[in-house]
Amino acid sequence: MVPDLSYILHALIGTSPDNAFSIVKTFGLLLVIAILSAAYVLYRELLRKEEEGLLKPVKEKVVKGRPATPFELGSNALLGFILGFKGVYAILNFTDFQLDPAGVILSTTGHWLGGIVGAVLFAFLKYWEKNQEKLDPPVVQEISIYPHDRIGDMTILAAIFGILGAKIFAIVEDLDLLAEGKITISQFIDQFFSGSGMAVYGGMILGFITVYIYLKRKKIPPIHVMDAVAPALILAQGIGRLGCHFSGDGDWGIPNPATRPGWLSWTPDWLWAYDYPHNVINEGSRMADCAYRYCHKLDVPVYPTSVYEFFICTAIFGMLWALRKRVKVPGMLFFIYLIFNGMERFWIEKVRVNERHDFLGMQMTQAEGIAMTLSIIGVIGCIILWQRSKKNTARKA
Repeated sequence: MVPDLSYILHALIGTSPDNAFSIVKTFGLLLVIAILSAAYVLYRELLRKEEEGLLKPVKEKVVKGRPATPFELGSNALLGFILGFKGVYAILNFTDFQLDPAGVILSTTGHWLGGIVGAVLFAFLKYWEKNQEKLDPPVVQEISIYPHDRIGDMTILAAIFGILGAKIFAIVEDLDLLAEGKITISQFIDQFFSGSGMAVYGGMILGFITVYIYLKRKKIPPIHVMDAVAPALILAQGIGRLGCHFSGDGDWGIPNPATRPGWLSWTPDWLWAYDYPHNVINEGSRMADCAYRYCHKLDVPVYPTSVYEFFICTAIFGMLWALRKRVKVPGMLFFIYLIFNGMERFWIEKVRVNERHDFLGMQMTQAEGIAMTLSIIGVIGCIILWQRSKKNTARKA
């Protein structure tokens, strides 16, 4: 496993692990790659739909040459405060930051003086920038903004609220532990602000709701954007699962002590059962002659379910990408995505480590319940859209 960049460099050029490069965590790096990949795919699809006339620009008035507004000064001051608050603290406490960058960033600890200096500096820079562009009087212009021009806003909203949703759904699974007194309220809160513990469906659901509201406010037809984002979402999910695998974050399957069947003899051993050496959560027994920070491997090899999900998600992406121009009913591609996304996750949960709950007399995980619901919604959505399309065609005839 390569928990962070220092381990990647060690594997490539032989440098010592656990150096300063360890602040770049493998999971976080691949998460960023997943988000950027999804943004690129969405950008291409929005451009295509604009060329087909399905998405049109919206006229907006902008004011050129006005001084900085209180909102602009305040938002820049807030950004400067956060960067100074966390940045100075990370520099002064680099060892703690190196051990758990995400935990430090998401915690409430920081350097107050650094935050205040950062706030003043960023607010001044915004004031100076707008003052350089000031006109007397300011000029009002009307410009056309296309949906693809808003890809940055959509990506940032999806990323922020996606991570927030992933954290919320992850800690919801621990509510029973809190109720039973197995963890304290303090531990429960600390888990929310830690850098670990995320549920992919929580991120997908909250991110979707947030971007949907944003699209409605900006007068962009959500139905066409939903079709455009379907391939992007499944691609991002697959790349994100590689982050889980290479970091060894515990997102793996149940123990698999069975011998690999003969019909799979052509596959590498780790694809059938893997013990995740140097996993980032230090699960299992300590490895002999290892002096690094991450020196544990599992006692019993497990199904590498995150790799299976990567392959399945990639295959679904390929299918959706091939269908995107052939499916003419608006919204249909998105509901097809829901069907296959739910089927993928429902299947993988059968061999994946996760807590099971009682639901209508059945034992299932939170992810299984959501996956089954998504597939049902997908089927219902496809049926409704297909019937509506047939009626519209009959009317035109």
